[in-house]
Amino acid sequence: MKERTPKNIFVQGAISSGFIADSIQKHSTKKEIGGHSIFMGQVRADEINGKKVVAIEYTAYEEMALQKMHEIREAVFAEYPLTCMHVYHSLGKVLAGEICLFVFTSSAHRKAATEACSVLVERIKAELPVWGAEILEDETHQWKVNQ
Repeated sequence: MKERTPKNIFVQGAISSGFIADSIQKHSTKKEIGGHSIFMGQVRADEINGKKVVAIEYTAYEEMALQKMHEIREAVFAEYPLTCMHVYHSLGKVLAGEICLFVFTSSAHRKAATEACSVLVERIKAELPVWGAEILEDETHQWKVNQ
């Protein structure tokens, strides 16, 4: 298998529905694909100590995060027979209700696509050096802890 170069996964602000739709549409020319799996992470308006979360401000150690994402990509490609894998993560402010993570996997058969997508999401949440400050309605903030 050929070595892939690290890809930039970061998008400033929310990931738009148009971007997601275009990403999916581009795959209609790839006739060897039989299944896609998509995960979209959305900012929740959680309540913390009686205050609603209105946004999350994402920051990252980008160089380290891109290298770690490259390692995760290579491991998942080695484990699953994927045709394509796309990961996009927001940086900056993303409002409650907006998309902050878009993971899209494709393969000849659905099982590989769905399993790989799930593994990717879990590894991204556990391993990527990306941090989120939950911004509350009174403009205070706290660092998000992944559940």
